[in-house]
Amino acid sequence: MAVMVCTQVMGAKKKSPVQELWPDGTPIPAWFSDTSRVDVSKLGKRYVVTDYGVKNYSEQVQTERLQAVIDRCAQEGGGVVVIPRGFVVSGSLFFKPGTHLLIEENGELRGSDRIRDFKLLKTRMEGQTLNYFAALVNADGCDGFTITGPGTINGNGQAYWEEFWIRRQFNRNCTNLEALRPRNVYISNSKNVTVQDVRIINSPFWTNHLYKCENVRYLGCYIFAPTDNVTPVDPKRGAPSSDAIDLDVCKNVLISGCYMSVCDDAVVLKGGKGTWADKDPDNGPCENIIVQDCTYGKVHGCMTLGSESLHDRNVILRRCKVHDANRVIWLKMRPDTPQHYEYVTVSDMVGDCASFLVVRPWTQFYKPEEREDMPLSQCNNITISNIRMDCKNFFDVGASDKYRLIDFTFENIDVTDQKKAFDASLIENCTVKNVQIK
Repeated sequence: MAVMVCTQVMGAKKKSPVQELWPDGTPIPAWFSDTSRVDVSKLGKRYVVTDYGVKNYSEQVQTERLQAVIDRCAQEGGGVVVIPRGFVVSGSLFFKPGTHLLIEENGELRGSDRIRDFKLLKTRMEGQTLNYFAALVNADGCDGFTITGPGTINGNGQAYWEEFWIRRQFNRNCTNLEALRPRNVYISNSKNVTVQDVRIINSPFWTNHLYKCENVRYLGCYIFAPTDNVTPVDPKRGAPSSDAIDLDVCKNVLISGCYMSVCDDAVVLKGGKGTWADKDPDNGPCENIIVQDCTYGKVHGCMTLGSESLHDRNVILRRCKVHDANRVIWLKMRPDTPQHYEYVTVSDMVGDCASFLVVRPWTQFYKPEEREDMPLSQCNNITISNIRMDCKNFFDVGASDKYRLIDFTFENIDVTDQKKAFDASLIENCTVKNVQIK
């Protein structure tokens, strides 16, 4: 079923319905127009963790007791695991089919600051399937899984951030995975997921990571990690790699009415990396993604495709407010990975940023290999319209023999631009309409 917008005036003829379309011209399903909240009272019995032996306001790590509540909830037919007012501390928790998480007002699920409290298992990180640490909140194969607030998931990342920057000071080539850190939320192989009205903050690593999920809604969430002053090694450093929402081989995702301010990218599309990444069945595309009506604090990129992406299609970023973002739309092009970004629309954006559009080679920790049939990467059918922004560099685009840029449209643009580097000749078949760069 498609989204239909119809306006009728009394005494007037009924106007024809307006069909919302994806950038590739196909209908947007009605599912994307629904931002109503899940009614938690209809999800089953409430399991308030403090009724089952979990101590409130305790610094004790209570992973086993909390997991026992989740397991009991699942065994008794499902329901809602409730974190009440106060705080509880835990390592990795694993939700089961039929179980949900509710954190009540002034309640907090706080992550342990010791990596030993997080289970080492086969998982997904940075475009790879590998052994790494589970997140604080994990749900695999949990169709219909819901996380709701208004309370807080607090990753308690300070100790992890400090260790990361100390490692980087000792070894500038230290990778993200070498500094052992858990994520806040990891949801995989699940459909009809809703994360609503919850605060998700201070993640040691990525804040939210979804892998092979479909029909996902993030509604009214507050996602935050500090962007500076987290370590005495360098007061300019923030919470490293604290991406707000990483979508990894996901389809049909709506992110609406959220606030995001983290020390890395906000919404990131991922799906695999490496010269042979398109041959790995664990990898795949992201498609049908809408981010709308959001507010951004300081982030590296509001919408980033890459650095571990293969094929991203039908992506919409619209009606958002931006303040002090490093970049708004960032297309990371890995020379060692076959990539195709297509049918991306960015529209109705206001605020200020350093760079608005960035298309550049991305070579951090990349590993080129020889491949005779290596596909040429490509970005095509990218539309940027109705933009009112103050920018230091509106058009931060570089040509390369590793990729093609085709069929870009810039329309109804009114921006200030200190760099004034706009150059349509860098793009094949570039359409420019009503563009004012001051």
